[in-house]
Parts: sequence; structure tokens; C-alpha cells
Amino acid sequence: MAQLSKLLGLRIRELRKSKRLTQAQLAEAIGMETTNLCKLENGCQFPKEENIEKLAAFFNVAVKELFDFEHFQTAKDIQQDLIFAIKNATDKDLKMYYKLISAVREQV
Repeated sequence: MAQLSKLLGLRIRELRKSKRLTQAQLAEAIGMETTNLCKLENGCQFPKEENIEKLAAFFNVAVKELFDFEHFQTAKDIQQDLIFAIKNATDKDLKMYYKLISAVREQV
């Protein structure tokens, strides 16, 4: 859960900053203490279900979008995911991966 809390905190901070809000402004808007929002953003505390729903509503996103962390992945994480996908791919999937990579490389 610690990793999930940290990633969710990063996502909340990212969304808050995209709206150019301070922690105090966001906390007030969703009816939360600023200290608790700070704990959420720092990954020290996981939000209650009701606060997850309040955050999603405030940012006008689906709840699942609060848990979109792929853009936080490191290059090493991505490489490991790709290696795993390739090693476990069917012949059909492997050919599709090759076509996708080849098409992208031609565009670069």
C-alpha cells in the first residue's frame, strides 16, 4: 500500500498544480484539513473512499483516472514491462509488437 499511497499522492499533487491551486485552496474546496491533504500528497496517508470521490468530482475526472500512474514510470520500469510482455507473448502478439515498434521507429 505504501507505493500506491505515494503514487496517488503524486497524482493528486499533479492535478492540483495543473489547476494552479495551493494545498489550502484544494483542501477548503473539498472540505478537508490542509494537513490531511499534505499527508495524502506526500503518500503518508491513503484517502478515505469519500475523499477519493470528492477529489475526482472536484477535478472532473473518473475515479479510475486518479489512479493513472503510468506516466510516473521510470525507464527501467518500462523496460522491465516490455521484456515481460515480449517473453510472455504469443506468436501473434509478438508479431503485432514488432509491427508497432517498426511503425513507430519509421516515424522518428
